[in-house]
Amino acid sequence: MACRDLHEFMTALEEAGELKRIAEPVSPVLEIAEISHRVVKKGGPALLFTNVSGYGTPVLTNILGNRRRVEMSLGAGPEVVAGRLASLLQLPASPAGLVDKIRALPRLAELASFFPRVVRRGPCQEVVADDFSLEALPVLQCWPRDAGRFITLPLVFTRDPDTGARNVGMYRLQVYDSRTTGMHWHRHKDGAAIFSRYRERQQRMEVAVALGADPVTIYAATAPLPPGMDELLLAGFLRQEPVELVRCRTVDLEVPAHAEIVLEGYVEPGEERLEGPFGDHTGYYSPADMYPVFHVTCLTRRREPVYPATVVGRPPMEDAFLGEITERVFLPLIKMQLPEVVDMHLPAEGVFHNLAVVAIRKSYPGQARKVMHALWGLGQMMFTKVIAVVDADVDVHDLAEVRWRVLANMDPQQDLVVTAGPLDALEHASPVPGYGGHLGIDATRKLPEEGHPRPWPEEITMSAEITRRVNEKWSRLGLE
Repeated sequence: MACRDLHEFMTALEEAGELKRIAEPVSPVLEIAEISHRVVKKGGPALLFTNVSGYGTPVLTNILGNRRRVEMSLGAGPEVVAGRLASLLQLPASPAGLVDKIRALPRLAELASFFPRVVRRGPCQEVVADDFSLEALPVLQCWPRDAGRFITLPLVFTRDPDTGARNVGMYRLQVYDSRTTGMHWHRHKDGAAIFSRYRERQQRMEVAVALGADPVTIYAATAPLPPGMDELLLAGFLRQEPVELVRCRTVDLEVPAHAEIVLEGYVEPGEERLEGPFGDHTGYYSPADMYPVFHVTCLTRRREPVYPATVVGRPPMEDAFLGEITERVFLPLIKMQLPEVVDMHLPAEGVFHNLAVVAIRKSYPGQARKVMHALWGLGQMMFTKVIAVVDADVDVHDLAEVRWRVLANMDPQQDLVVTAGPLDALEHASPVPGYGGHLGIDATRKLPEEGHPRPWPEEITMSAEITRRVNEKWSRLGLE
């Protein structure tokens, strides 16, 4: 069963030895980030800083910074969750027949049970503060050349003016002063697309920002969902329990009832301000640029809130484990589009969008290239700078094996695909922002029809009989 809120998750982490309380006085300017950075690199625990210099609110970092805590947040391993999603997705595309309709009913009912539920009140509104200052929050500065302090784990709620659909995204917020922040949404993000529709109308857009929901809802805000799909429905499915929402006090939006802190306000079309630089998840500073301004008009909170934060930087950091959830949970969706795909891995060093290793069950010539181009046309996979396609028997999570297979099976003259397309806004190697080269590597065994008439060599393996006999003797050899 999923945790209802961050406090419940903290209790579970502490009982499991996965949370460390830090009573030593620490500064939110660089010190907390440096401590968190060292701990996440060691695979250490979540950290609760209870004595933040100049602030009465504790700071929580690194809540999903290892696989065990990811599994605790989901209530199961990502593979189990992916299996549940795959089962749910076995709905007929258009249940025309009576038998299909009957078979679909239980799964449709299950899905409906995960829709978010609005309740009358929640802990996030125990204190309603019209007289407040953002500078009273222990917002972190993470790296020396950051432009200031950034809210790094916000759930940003907006509503599409055309459809009324809710969107939840995670866009960092640079705190400018007591009532305003930057709103760092890239042009490819749903938040930016929704804002563009308000801008066309010259209409103010209402925004709410929740800090500190339950960990699954925090993850869902980062998930690369198709436009129009509710992130809170995904959260409900992953939690196996709907997310409870309350209506905001001053804007027409709902937010998680069990959040720690909620900022309500608006973004005005035509108003921009310089935002950044910021030490980003690529391991480099993202440059300063012009972004919309978020005006905070109301703050609500728990009586004794915890301020949640994440620290990004040179991988692997905590966000690598968020990426691992995405890799596993969304694999069934990719397999629905591309049935030949067996497995996929997005290595942490590739920071989500620089490298994808894809194993396929190959049955015809050119299939690896077909998969590359299909993936580049699939949602946020369009940002993937390098796609390496290997055969089904390759363990894509074993990077040593992947390197061996790619280097052994790839002919640079024949097996590289170089093309161009959209790139992530944080991609710094391309000549122009947001557009540049993509590389596909076909490291599958080549067929004669693919211009490889020579026989493919047989891989070296030991005979099954010798393997069995040595296994029987192994404990007596004294080699353990």
